[in-house]
Amino acid sequence: MASRSPSRSEEQFLCSICLEVFSEPVSTPCGHNFCKRCISHTWDSTESCFCPLCKEVFSTRPQLKTNTLLSEMVSQLKLEKLEKRSSSMENMPSFSEVQCDACSEPKLKAVKSCLVCLSSFCESHLQPHLSAPRLKRHQLMEPVDDLEDRMCPTHDQPLKLYCSTDQKAICVVCSALEHKNHTLVSLKEAFEQEKVSLQQTVAENQRLVEQRRLKVQEITAALELSEREAQRETQQMVKVFSDIMESVQRCLDHHTKVLEQSLSKHKERAQALIQQLQQEMCELEKSSTEAQQLSLSTDPLHFLQRCPALPPAGLKDWSSESFEPQTCEGSAARALSELETSLSQKINKVFREELRRVQTFAVDVTLDPDSAHPDLDLSEDLKQVHHTDVRKKLPDSPQRFDYGVNVLGKQSFSSGRFYFEVQVKGKTKWDLGVAQESVNRKGKIYLSPMNGFWTIWLRDKDQYKACTDPPVLLSPLRPPQKVGVFVDYGAGLVFFYDVDSADLLYSFTGCCFREKLFPYFSPCTNSGGTNSAPLIISAVDTESPVCEGLK
Repeated sequence: MASRSPSRSEEQFLCSICLEVFSEPVSTPCGHNFCKRCISHTWDSTESCFCPLCKEVFSTRPQLKTNTLLSEMVSQLKLEKLEKRSSSMENMPSFSEVQCDACSEPKLKAVKSCLVCLSSFCESHLQPHLSAPRLKRHQLMEPVDDLEDRMCPTHDQPLKLYCSTDQKAICVVCSALEHKNHTLVSLKEAFEQEKVSLQQTVAENQRLVEQRRLKVQEITAALELSEREAQRETQQMVKVFSDIMESVQRCLDHHTKVLEQSLSKHKERAQALIQQLQQEMCELEKSSTEAQQLSLSTDPLHFLQRCPALPPAGLKDWSSESFEPQTCEGSAARALSELETSLSQKINKVFREELRRVQTFAVDVTLDPDSAHPDLDLSEDLKQVHHTDVRKKLPDSPQRFDYGVNVLGKQSFSSGRFYFEVQVKGKTKWDLGVAQESVNRKGKIYLSPMNGFWTIWLRDKDQYKACTDPPVLLSPLRPPQKVGVFVDYGAGLVFFYDVDSADLLYSFTGCCFREKLFPYFSPCTNSGGTNSAPLIISAVDTESPVCEGLK
């Protein structure tokens, strides 16, 4: 026959009073068995002695005797359980497992916790809760350690409800008293709601993590691009300055060689003249010696025959011959002038290459009518603006300039780089640059970076200034006819170029932009017609002579 399961065998050896395995089992006269301690305690607390199972009443207190057979069987059962616990490591509780409160050492893993008993039970000690009618009414749950925390500290009742108003777990008594008019749900319903909310929170956190991960990638990519651009610019600067130093060295070597060659020729002529003079000096000295010897002669015939040969023939007339020291004055000036021409060409080439590079960031800019001063006239395509003497009737919005004849571009920029060009031909005064969104548009305006303007201007036909604080006087080589404006938002740069010559007119560096930037224009007043020419936003021509010279 197949042996009965351990749980069934163990159930036969449970005391009906304590619901535990018999401890010192004894038998009553009616034949029922109990723990000696349990039946003795029961009879000690009652006036009459009766059997707790069959209710038979005994006239006198029975003499309890140990049931030896049952005692041996219980001992054998306990021994088998102990051996089983010792041999099966998988039944040993892990560090994180809830242990059975009823087990003696070693404790088994609990399978359920009772909210009434406030204890956790292993599979064996749980059996009374599954079979005894009185214990079946107890509320069981998955095993937990903090059973006391699951009881209401005020009413000693299980926490079964959740108050959404106070956001706390409560018992049934609490719901009828302190939380009577509050929004109440079951713990399970609150759990499901909070679980959904938690899942949404996790999803949102994951979205935020992904957003930040992408931002890290964006910053890393931007940093790598910055490093590449810095490396490229460094290489370009090294190349440019190396070319300049080579040009300086070549110019120095050339003019030094010219001086050396000139001095060598001068030296050769001097040596030739000196050699010729020394030769004639020798001939003259020889002639003088002969003349002295001849003057001592007493023979008339000999004297007369030799005398006509003196002095020597073929002597040069040195009175017309001159040899001035070679002058080197002006050599350094000529060398510097030549070097300046060479460097000017190289520098101009660098400026043209730089202008061509920034022109690749050209954007389409149009004028914003909502910001334009009422005295300004804008073209239909919003590309031209000039001042008129007729004030338009326009609504005075916060965006509109009401004192300075200014207008902003319609497009704004809060990152990256952008470039635009403006024709200023024929004008005697104008303002150009960029302005941040929050600049003051009412009343008199002082143009400066402190007030949110990065601009340059022209006054009195030839007075150019950068509107810093204080203003900086500019000295362009020629009056610019078209001005290019380049902004690197992240690097804090604003450059102004003479488009035709590619000269850099001025650069704002170290700017700290924190708002949107708008292109800024002011054609200034027409001054009775002398400044009536418009400012014209020009399309960037990459095929212009400036760029053609680089191909």
